[in-house]
Amino acid sequence: MILHGNQRGGARDLAVHLMKPENEHIEVHSLRGFACEDLMGAFLESEALSEGTRCRQHLFSMSFNPPPGREVSTEDFERAVAQAEEALGLSGQPRALIFHEKEARRHLHAVWSRIDGENMKAIQLSHSKMKMREVSRELFIEHGWTLPRGLANSQERDPRNFTLEEWQQAKRKGRDPREIKTAIQDAWATSDTQATLAHALEARGFRLARGDRKGVVVIDQDGEVRSLARSAGIKARDIRARLKETEALSSVEQTRNRIAEEMLGKVGEFRRAEIGKARLRKATFDRQRMSLVERQSTARESLRSDQEIRSVAEAKARQERYREGLRGLWDKMRGEHARIKAQNERETYEAYKRDQAERDRLVQRHLDQRRELSVRYEQMRETSRETRSSLREDWRKYQEMRKPQPQPEPNAETTIQVRLDWLRRDERGPPTPDRER
Repeated sequence: MILHGNQRGGARDLAVHLMKPENEHIEVHSLRGFACEDLMGAFLESEALSEGTRCRQHLFSMSFNPPPGREVSTEDFERAVAQAEEALGLSGQPRALIFHEKEARRHLHAVWSRIDGENMKAIQLSHSKMKMREVSRELFIEHGWTLPRGLANSQERDPRNFTLEEWQQAKRKGRDPREIKTAIQDAWATSDTQATLAHALEARGFRLARGDRKGVVVIDQDGEVRSLARSAGIKARDIRARLKETEALSSVEQTRNRIAEEMLGKVGEFRRAEIGKARLRKATFDRQRMSLVERQSTARESLRSDQEIRSVAEAKARQERYREGLRGLWDKMRGEHARIKAQNERETYEAYKRDQAERDRLVQRHLDQRRELSVRYEQMRETSRETRSSLREDWRKYQEMRKPQPQPEPNAETTIQVRLDWLRRDERGPPTPDRER
């Protein structure tokens, strides 16, 4: 669960806020340690008690939010509250628990009184955010939920474990020198041997290596070399005392090659995944476009059919204006027939323009729909192109970092012998099974 909490006063305002009808369901689950039996009275009771102390923020309010889509029982919520209050030192303090349900999600608010009634003083809540973070992390692990990156500890910063999004974010942000120093110091503090130090550094994205001048260095994922002593402020004699087998460490060049090989594999994995995503996006776009075209064709055919039916009805109505027989002859003689004809022609033209305008509006609406779809797709394509370009740069960087292993140069005698062997082979012709034996 994600835990958010803070100290506060304003007992009346908090009670009103927690009982706001904007939530779909509200349940005051329990009141512990208060004489009053309603939420407002309980909080005002805590406020009255705080008047005997110097404390103004006499309440501590915390929310417990499970991950979306997870079903959490009331008992699980109560256990989480118990863990939190124990970590904060609030066990046994007057407490209120209120359940809220909103937008198909259930979460819990817990509010403690900080006032110790026996000693008439407020309980000190030092490092409350760090403690809530640790409790939240324990709850995620306990329930088997995927741990948010914000709750991951420093040992989960190995770039080989990054997703593509985390890789890009790390590139944009860069590494703060203070963070680097803190990470190396943290690895040193949590290890007691050369092997555990190497493992701790590797978990944080660094490698331990043997320097060129008998020193020990740390190399990051970009191949940058740093002195272990200077980077973390560690004395050389302490390094010598802990690292007994520095000769067994790989050289700087070997370590950089190993980093380059591993990062090339990781970047290659990102590139293949991005190409697969691009193909999937193209296939999805094509399906959406064809589906949209089919719907638009149906709409246009429907409009054409409706206009045709209406045109036939209007033409029939116009034709009925002409009278037949002697009345029709009389209309021709007095000019009425010509007037009706002119009116019919004018209305026919206006109907044509009306129908064309309706078709134009429909076409324009369809163009806008397809244009909107194409714009969204082009934005995704552009983002994908930028991502692939960035990955190509990373690929070239690690290719340059990786140095080929030196091969022994053939001496003159070896070269002559190889040429003689080839000449003899040409004279004998292609090898046969008998000759091979």
